[in-house]
Amino acid sequence: MLTLLNLLSAVALLVWGTHIVRSGIMRVFGADLRRVLSRSIDKKPMAFLAGIGVTALVQSSNATTLLVTSFVAQGLMGLTPALVTILGADVGTALMARILTFDLSWLSPLFILFGVIFFLGRKQSRAGQLGRASIGLGLILLALQLIVEAARPITQASGVQVIFSSLTGDILLDALIGAVFAIISYSSLAAVLITATLTATNVISFQVALCLVVGANLGSGLLAMINNSGSNAAGKRVALGSLLFKFIGCIIVLPFIHVLAPQLDRLPVNDEELVIFFHVFYNLIRCLVMVPFAGPMASLCQRLIADDTESDARIKPKHLDRSSLDTPALALVNAARETLRMGDVLEQMLNTFNNVMHGQPREDRVIRRLDDDVDVLYTAIKLYLARMPKEDLPEAEAKRWAEIIEMALNLEQAGDVLERMSGDVADKSLATQRAFSPEGLQELEAMQEKLKANLQLSLSVFLSQDINSAKKLRRAKHRFRMLNRRYSHAHVNRLHQQNVQSIETSSLHLGLLGDMNRLNSLFCAVAYSVLEQPPEEREEE
Repeated sequence: MLTLLNLLSAVALLVWGTHIVRSGIMRVFGADLRRVLSRSIDKKPMAFLAGIGVTALVQSSNATTLLVTSFVAQGLMGLTPALVTILGADVGTALMARILTFDLSWLSPLFILFGVIFFLGRKQSRAGQLGRASIGLGLILLALQLIVEAARPITQASGVQVIFSSLTGDILLDALIGAVFAIISYSSLAAVLITATLTATNVISFQVALCLVVGANLGSGLLAMINNSGSNAAGKRVALGSLLFKFIGCIIVLPFIHVLAPQLDRLPVNDEELVIFFHVFYNLIRCLVMVPFAGPMASLCQRLIADDTESDARIKPKHLDRSSLDTPALALVNAARETLRMGDVLEQMLNTFNNVMHGQPREDRVIRRLDDDVDVLYTAIKLYLARMPKEDLPEAEAKRWAEIIEMALNLEQAGDVLERMSGDVADKSLATQRAFSPEGLQELEAMQEKLKANLQLSLSVFLSQDINSAKKLRRAKHRFRMLNRRYSHAHVNRLHQQNVQSIETSSLHLGLLGDMNRLNSLFCAVAYSVLEQPPEEREEE
């Protein structure tokens, strides 16, 4: 029982080490990897090589699949280049499996030692995150040693030998067990290593080992389907295409295993090495052959999985991909894009408010619904950013994190103000049939147009962080306040002239001017956070 526990803990350590490497590399090179993948989508060979390279860095084809799936789900990458990239990722993980099976045990303590020194000493810097990746790589090498050492006594147990002795030729059963190995261990690499160990100790035959390896590859495809079960239709198509490619490979190879195994067994290489080499060349040949069929496979997946249909008219978060949370640069971009969607909804609210001022009471309900949409997006952005490990963020990314939270909060408060303004107009003007004076309505319309222009400029400043645009927004804020004051004085002059409409709507009119002033302040607050940047940061931009 203790030996089995040691094996399971070694597999868990392998999974954890892979996660640490992935998170460290993605925090340092996440944005660069995104650019590499986005620039490699035009040509299939480049997309294939990009898949190999990214997988070599993050040490996991599952991580590459999640990254590519998130790009497809957000419309940043087409389905066909995504499938080619994942085929390259399958080759990359097979090559890394071969490299990691060399005797690199002496590197494990070095990686862990230097990784801890850099990570603890400079935790929020690039060097610190590379130290995190070094720790993960050391844990992977250590876990591989522990897996081999823990598997040996298990394979020598008589009960285990009896169980595995039943795997004597049923290729479908053997492949299914290999798939189960990969799913349980959360890694086709661990399943292949265990298979190689079982082969080296003569617990299973070489033919059975080959079936287990093919099944382990199929299991990694099933694992990708499970991981992307909550994704949208575009993301599910990527996982389905990858699974179908692996399934086709199984169907083609498994019937010839009984012919292929004796031929390979004649090579002057021990069975353990042969299992690893078979894993590499099986993936290499399968993926190269299937690259030209990525287009037809994409078409098939699009027919099998229909586009998402909205169950209701309510807005939903679109860009908050959870798989990007380990990559702060990507996660912050996602949150910023969702914040821009809040701004778009606010602009709709401003346009609808103009209709309310012109005597359309039903539009008040539209504003209430739009404000609910703003609240939904704000809550989603807030919870999304709360899941990010803020304490590990570099200073620049921590500042951007705070800017996004502040911008989203300001837009949410602006939505509440607009909803209240609309309700006031509906209750105090439309319901009582008290209309604004023509001059007063014209002034309110002018203020509303200024608000919309300032909102658009503030969203541009928020996205670009441009200093000149921020200065322009600050000047626009001051001009708005001066215009607001002038219109307030004009309204008082109309009261002095005994304008009946102005007298009837005076409280409402002045209240709207005050609320508009507050909206303007909320929209323009982003200018000050940009202008407060140190001079050296401005020069870098």
